[in-house]
Amino acid sequence: MREKQLTGWRARGQVIIYEADTRAGQFFDLALIASIVASVLVVMMDSVGEIRARHGDTLHALEWFFTIVFTIEYAFRLVCIGQPLRYARSFFGIVDLLGFLPTYLSLFIPGSQYLLTFRVLRLLRIFRVLKLAKYVSEARFLTQALRASRRKIFVFLYTVLTTVVVLGSLMYVIEGEASGFTSIPRSVYWAIVTLTTVGYGDISPQGPLGQTLAAIIMIMGYAIIAVPTGIVTAEMAFQANVSTESCPQCSGEGHDVDAKHCKYCGAEL
Repeated sequence: MREKQLTGWRARGQVIIYEADTRAGQFFDLALIASIVASVLVVMMDSVGEIRARHGDTLHALEWFFTIVFTIEYAFRLVCIGQPLRYARSFFGIVDLLGFLPTYLSLFIPGSQYLLTFRVLRLLRIFRVLKLAKYVSEARFLTQALRASRRKIFVFLYTVLTTVVVLGSLMYVIEGEASGFTSIPRSVYWAIVTLTTVGYGDISPQGPLGQTLAAIIMIMGYAIIAVPTGIVTAEMAFQANVSTESCPQCSGEGHDVDAKHCKYCGAEL
């Protein structure tokens, strides 16, 4: 696919909207963060009946104000990037769309008989809080580390799942229904609660053999907690040497410091 080189105000807009290294970009991010927080607070206050009864009209006006602001922001994001459809299909592109779309959808659902659906649409506006993640460099840094280590984490979770199934089944055989382990799924539930050191206490082994097995699972729980931490930490050490520059075509991030082209779409950085 041929690249669309951004020029003029679109190129300037790309730097302001997608980059945070310039003064204008930092101001844009701070202003947008303030708008997101304020809009979420409006939605939360509107859910309180007493506040809604007193200030319903004001909250409604503020909701539409923020809806228009996020609509304009979304339109500029699509215009000021080389591949707008790619951004629209990305995670943050969908989150941006959910930030204002429910307000427009509510216009087509009038009447008290649709009140339940209307309130569901209003709840969807809380998705605006997810927009905050891309304006916090630490969150972006952690997200990249988690994404890079997802296969190792999957193997780890598969191992944990296998372990709790085996241990839960073993506890079912040892304790049985008399101690509350009425089935293997319920015993597996107990193993998960014990292994993760949550310990609800709704089921507990009564015999010495079952209590010994429970103690072993508890000790294993502390060791298991450290494994994903080590995996993510190793990836974070690698991500520390990754550039914060975003691609002007697809808004992709996570490039090497000396990268000249985007590793996702091949566009020049």
